[in-house]
Amino acid sequence: MEFSNDPVSMATVAPGAPVTSERPIRSDLESSIPKPYMARAMVAPDMEHPDGTADHNARGLSVVQQHAAFFDQDNDGIIYPWETYTGCQALGFNIISNVLFTFFTHLLFSYPSLPGYIPSLLFPIYIANVHKCKHPSVSGTYDTEGRYVPANFENMFSKYGKTTPNKLTFKEIWSMTSGNRVSLDIIGWILNKVEWVAVYLIAKDEEGYLSKEAMRGVFDGSLFDKIAKRNATKGKKRR
Repeated sequence: MEFSNDPVSMATVAPGAPVTSERPIRSDLESSIPKPYMARAMVAPDMEHPDGTADHNARGLSVVQQHAAFFDQDNDGIIYPWETYTGCQALGFNIISNVLFTFFTHLLFSYPSLPGYIPSLLFPIYIANVHKCKHPSVSGTYDTEGRYVPANFENMFSKYGKTTPNKLTFKEIWSMTSGNRVSLDIIGWILNKVEWVAVYLIAKDEEGYLSKEAMRGVFDGSLFDKIAKRNATKGKKRR
């Protein structure tokens, strides 16, 4: 097969579209990640971790299922509101945040995940169908089946990480969530901002940055396990 040498065919910046130069994408991913365009079903790789998170057990779950599984406190494949509340508590959120997050999460995502058409008054979220809860106005790192796309994750940083490599400031996170907005998707706009601001609050470092490693851990759920263990250790020391 012959490939064209025409520079236009491989251009990632269009002179007539300034946004393409303001938000550059990476073209060197294959130097570290094999087939970075291929969606991964069970691991969340990046340039520094081409095999995903070390010692993180996928348990046969898709990446988006792993993201949600932290809140499945009894590992029965169903997340109930009280389990989400307990999970939020373990992550260090206050009571008001826990209640609001739990209420809106189950209000919005319970029905799409149900195995049938009849609503449940318990507002469960079924992990088997959690890919159906994917909303617009996001980075596209999850595909519609809940797999993880390495190229889209890396591009979050090439597009918006202007201050320091592999980290985002609060302002850059805000810009990222604004840049991912889809027209007429008001709920998605709000959810995307709320989700990433919440992650920033619990995972920012001492300098006020949200690291690439922390953000990757959001996608496969490994960050939640680390924070919960850290908070539990702190609680024991206080006693």
